Amino acid sequence: MAIAPTIATEQIDRIVWNQHHDPYSVLGPHEIELDGKSVWVIRAYLPDATAAAVINPDEKSHYPMQSVHHPHFFECVIADAPQLFSYKLKVTEPGGDRLIYDPYYFKSPLLTDFDRYLFGEGNHYQIYEKMGAHLTEVDGVKGVYFAVWAPNARNVSVLGDFNLWDGRKHQMRRVDPGVWELFIPDIGVGTAYKYEIKNSDGHIYEKSDPYGFQQEIRPKTASIVADLSTYQWQDRDWMETRRTTDPLKKPVSVYELHLGSWMHGAIEQPPADGYPTVSAADLKPTARFLTYRELADKLIPYVKELGFTHIELLPIAEHPFDGSWGYQVIGHYAATSRYGTPQDLMYFIDRCHANGIGVIVDWVPAHFPKDGHGLANFDGTHLYEHADPRIGEHKEWGTLIFNYSRNEVRNYLIANALFWFDKYHIDGIRVDAVASMLYLDYNRKQGEWLPNQYGGRENISAIELFRHLHSILFSYFPGVLSIAEESTSYPMITWPTYAGGLGFNLKWNMGWMHDMLDYFSMDPWFRQFHQNNVTFSIMYAFSENFMLALSHDEVVHGKSAMPGKIPGDEWQKFANLRCLYGYMFTHPGKKTLFMGMEFAQWSEWNVWGDLEWGLLQFAPHKNLQKFVGDLNGLIKAEPALHTLDFSPEGFQWIACDDTNNSVVAFIRRSDNGEFIVVACNFTPVPHGDYRIGVPAKGFYKEILNSDATVYGGSGMGNLGGKYSDDWGCHNQPYSLNACLPPLAVVAFKFQETKEE
Repeated sequence: MAIAPTIATEQIDRIVWNQHHDPYSVLGPHEIELDGKSVWVIRAYLPDATAAAVINPDEKSHYPMQSVHHPHFFECVIADAPQLFSYKLKVTEPGGDRLIYDPYYFKSPLLTDFDRYLFGEGNHYQIYEKMGAHLTEVDGVKGVYFAVWAPNARNVSVLGDFNLWDGRKHQMRRVDPGVWELFIPDIGVGTAYKYEIKNSDGHIYEKSDPYGFQQEIRPKTASIVADLSTYQWQDRDWMETRRTTDPLKKPVSVYELHLGSWMHGAIEQPPADGYPTVSAADLKPTARFLTYRELADKLIPYVKELGFTHIELLPIAEHPFDGSWGYQVIGHYAATSRYGTPQDLMYFIDRCHANGIGVIVDWVPAHFPKDGHGLANFDGTHLYEHADPRIGEHKEWGTLIFNYSRNEVRNYLIANALFWFDKYHIDGIRVDAVASMLYLDYNRKQGEWLPNQYGGRENISAIELFRHLHSILFSYFPGVLSIAEESTSYPMITWPTYAGGLGFNLKWNMGWMHDMLDYFSMDPWFRQFHQNNVTFSIMYAFSENFMLALSHDEVVHGKSAMPGKIPGDEWQKFANLRCLYGYMFTHPGKKTLFMGMEFAQWSEWNVWGDLEWGLLQFAPHKNLQKFVGDLNGLIKAEPALHTLDFSPEGFQWIACDDTNNSVVAFIRRSDNGEFIVVACNFTPVPHGDYRIGVPAKGFYKEILNSDATVYGGSGMGNLGGKYSDDWGCHNQPYSLNACLPPLAVVAFKFQETKEE
């Protein structure tokens, strides 16, 4: 005999067909009036069950449930319990009985009204603490709380091994502003999950978690429940020093690298099935990625020995394709699992800090890929991206552009930047492709883009995103870096937000990089006609806070590795590289070198291989590596080469118009009055008696000579230094009779008297 349900059958059907926006209103415990008496009714939808019962573990009481309206929809009326008890469900399935907690018993939402309000207005800077998957305990029961933003979905479910990836079993409820939530008991760290999202037409999308802290290793795409609070940081002193330090007045020399191709490890193949007689000696090793912990053991000592102040990691947020270098991000809050767990990455960064090395991470808010498990068409609509492809798509890159005008999307990105500083203790972000965000017509032909509301080409929403981010970043995390890769002359990139700027504190100097690579690719004889390439950067050097970068983009896609860009025989190639690096490290601005440039790798960067470490057995490469290390030591030791990088008071031309000899000379000053005289000879013609004007009388110690024999040079130099002569030159009251070696940079530090 069929039992009449205590709820409308239409409501049951919506649960059974997975179409309900609030399954809590149907499932779980409810106090109702039945025959004039207050009773408890407990309902459950159990798609695989043949029978079910409510169990009171305390009193060991047992209440059989009846299927109503549908064979897998069960309910039980309990009239003898004045108060609801913490019950479990005994579920009988073809494989046996299971005793489980009812997820719909736990009705206390963890996402508060205030959380939802801040998120809706775009100002919840720690939204990652509430959205996504979080270990928690509700009413004494441990489990995971899930929350996902999908305002246009008809309904959303959590999928995982715990429910056989069946979206009917853990249906979420919707709360404003379009957030779906559910607490699932008895699951924890390591649980793989996705969200099953249905749009208004019933089409199903299986999505990884936009706020997930970890993802499966490609080609798998599920998110993984992770607890980021378990790592015990040991970097308190580093963090306190950073908080009280102005990085713009400190030496900054960045080693940019891609973790997956800096160096690989070897792994032996196991014997094939059926061939147990194959010995390990007969097996060929295959390459594998080094783990974060292995990189801590290998990479950190290398970077420390070379004297770099920071490591910059190409994007380490989760991405599905190795060949994208990390720039097509799927999991913005998930450190890639290629190299280990989140705690392994924390260990790597902690070790960097212990060795005096900061960590910068490339951050990609400009675009995201179209992969089906990612943000694209997330809830069946253009949620994270603009619907109009003239605003919302980079056709050349095959990616989508964030809708920066939407509060929740801006909140997603701003909180994401803060997340990496908060949870992973990073020391800076290098923001990729800023120009593509600032201009609506970026890489678009006429008619393929839409102007802003004022008829201009600027993306006002993206501009406001940067201003919003930087207005809070440096107050939350003083002493960190935010570096713009901006390839145009957009004004005030590194000006503070209160002055109308975008708020970055550094910008890559792309103009300097192109000018110098063009200059050094010329035969030295022709350089006399292109002196402007060397000097022009000073015309605008103090309009922004510039970083001089020779990055990964310059050694891929047929552009050639560094020695291949330069004419001449091997000796001239390496002399030119020393000259280029010497000018770079004495020029105003912070510094970045991409991996392999420090020892002049001959091949272009290959994301699938290692650096050409074997080259270090040859003297020219080993000597260049030593030179780079000494340059890093020099800028650390000399305040004149870092304290006034962004002030006109820190630089003065001595001579910049000797085009016939392709020579420039200049002064670098510190904020404590020290100064250094630098002279660069950009041709292979040596000058044994080159007169350089200097501002003070005394001894000038030679502190840098890129032509020294220890670096593979010819050994010409100034015998340790020069005394000034009492006649003026170059509008200076005194002068040096200096030796300028071929293709070399020399630097002299002023001392009133010679050191004994």
